[in-house]
Amino acid sequence: MKPLMPLSFFKRHVPPLHLAVTTIRSKNRPMEKPTNDRRREPRVEANLVLTIWGVDTRGDRFLQEARARNISLSGALLSGLDAELRSGDVIGILYAGKKARYRIVWVRESENGHKVQAAVHRIAPDECPWQDLLDEEQSDDPPAISASAARVRR
Repeated sequence: MKPLMPLSFFKRHVPPLHLAVTTIRSKNRPMEKPTNDRRREPRVEANLVLTIWGVDTRGDRFLQEARARNISLSGALLSGLDAELRSGDVIGILYAGKKARYRIVWVRESENGHKVQAAVHRIAPDECPWQDLLDEEQSDDPPAISASAARVRR
């Protein structure tokens, strides 16, 4: 059976997949880079001192201070970790007298190479230890005005 089009046709007339997607740029605004951010809730930059505990990759218990640099109701970016952790591990976090369990999403060495950073996601039944802080942050933002309310004000 003979192919409908020779392979050489596709090599000459069909651009590679990574070139086939085009981006339209408006004259009034610069080209926006696509984001891979799949988060369902906003993150807040922070520098919280936390106490964390758990069991490391060697099976040894650990208890240490760490910092949360980027927080939301369901997760955080932790830095300054000494313990060796891996994705899927469960750790405990204590902040302002409130405890919660978190699952490690990913782990990487920090920029200086001496400490570890980890993204964590809160395990559902536990309440977020820094929820009060996030509620304060939201109340500091000016209230959003809907389009219909804006028309009424004019």
